[in-house]
Amino acid sequence: MIRHFITHLGQQVLWLLLLCCALTIAPAFGLQETQQVQQQQELQQVQQQIKTTERQLKRQQQQLNKSAKQLQQSDRALAKASALLLNTEQQLADLKQRGQQLLNREQQLKTELQQQQDLLAAQLKSAYSLGQHDYTRLLLNQQDTGKLERLLTYYQYFNRARVKQLAEINNTVLELEQVMQELAGQQQQLQSTLFEQQQQQQQLLSVKTEQQQAVKQLQTVLKEQGNQLNYLRQNESSLQNTIDQLRALAERSRELLGLVANKGKLRWPLNGPLLQGFGENRQGGMRSRGILIQGREGNPVQAIADGRVIYADWLKGYGWVIVLDHGEGFMSLYGHNQNILKQPGEQIIAGETIASVGISGGQANAGLYFEIREKGDAVNPLPWLSKNKG
Repeated sequence: MIRHFITHLGQQVLWLLLLCCALTIAPAFGLQETQQVQQQQELQQVQQQIKTTERQLKRQQQQLNKSAKQLQQSDRALAKASALLLNTEQQLADLKQRGQQLLNREQQLKTELQQQQDLLAAQLKSAYSLGQHDYTRLLLNQQDTGKLERLLTYYQYFNRARVKQLAEINNTVLELEQVMQELAGQQQQLQSTLFEQQQQQQQLLSVKTEQQQAVKQLQTVLKEQGNQLNYLRQNESSLQNTIDQLRALAERSRELLGLVANKGKLRWPLNGPLLQGFGENRQGGMRSRGILIQGREGNPVQAIADGRVIYADWLKGYGWVIVLDHGEGFMSLYGHNQNILKQPGEQIIAGETIASVGISGGQANAGLYFEIREKGDAVNPLPWLSKNKG
C-alpha cells in the first residue's frame, strides 16, 4: 500500500514537472515566432524601400535626360535667334549705307539742277537781249552773205543749246524724283527692319530665359541625384570619343604644319580673364582638361592658328563646339559658344572669327572653354599661347 502511494505520488510529481516545463517552453517558442514575423515584415519593408528608391532613381534619370534634351533644344534655338539677329543687323547696316548714298546723290542732283537753271537763265537773258535788236531785221539788213551764214549758225547753235539744257534739266528732275522715291522706300524698309530687329531681340531674350531655366533645372536634377561626377565623366568620355574620331579624320591630311613652330606665340582665342586653369578642379571633382576664359555673349572667338574645321556641332556638356585641325596631330577645341560661324571642311586662317561667345552646354555665365590636343591628349594651353593677349 505504501509502495502504491509512493508510485502514485511519483506520477503526480512527474506530471507536475512536465506541466512546469510546458509552461516554461511555450513562451519561448511564442517569442521566437513573433521575432520571425517582425523580421519578415522588416525585410518586406526594406524590399519595398528598394523598389521605391529604384523607381525614384529611374524617374530622376528620365528627368535628367529630359533636362539635357531641353538644354540642347534651348542652345539650338538661341544660336538660331542669334544668327537671325546678326543677319538683320547686317541688312540694317547695308540699308543705312544705301540711304546715305541716296542722300548724297540727292544733294548732288540738287546742285546740278541749280547750275542748270542758272545756265538756262543766262541763255534766256541772252535771248532777250537779241530780241531787242529784232532778229528778223538783223537778218534782212545783212548784205554780206558770209556774215549772214555765221549769224544763222549762231542762232541755230543757241537754240539747240537751249533745247539741250531744257532736256538736261528735265532728266535731272526725273532722276531726282526717282532718288527721292527710292530714299522714301529705303526709309520705310529701314523702319520695318528696325521693328524686325526689335522683335528678334525680344525673341532672343525669351530664348535666353528659357535656356537659363533649362540650366537651373538640370543643375537641380544633378544636385538631387548627387550624380554630377558621373555626368561630367560621361561628358568627358563623349568628348574623348569625339576627339579620337576627329584625330583619325585629321590624319588623312598632312599639309598643315602643326603648332610646334609657334609654341608660346599663338594668339589667344578670346581676350578675357582666365576663370579656370588647366588641371584645376571643376564642379563635381573632375580636373579640367582645358581652360575657361571669361567673355561677353556675342564676343568673337578667333582661331589660334591656321587650320581646317573638322567638327562643328552641339556636344553634351560643352554646348556648341568647333574643332580645328592644325596638322601634325594638333587640334584646338572651342566650347560653350553661342553660335558657330564655320562649317566642317572650311579652311581657317589665324585670327579668323569662327564662333561667338555664349553659355551653351549648361553654363551659368558667358565664357569660352578652350583645349589644345596633341595626338588626342589634352595639353596645357598656356605655354602655347602668347603672353600678350592682345
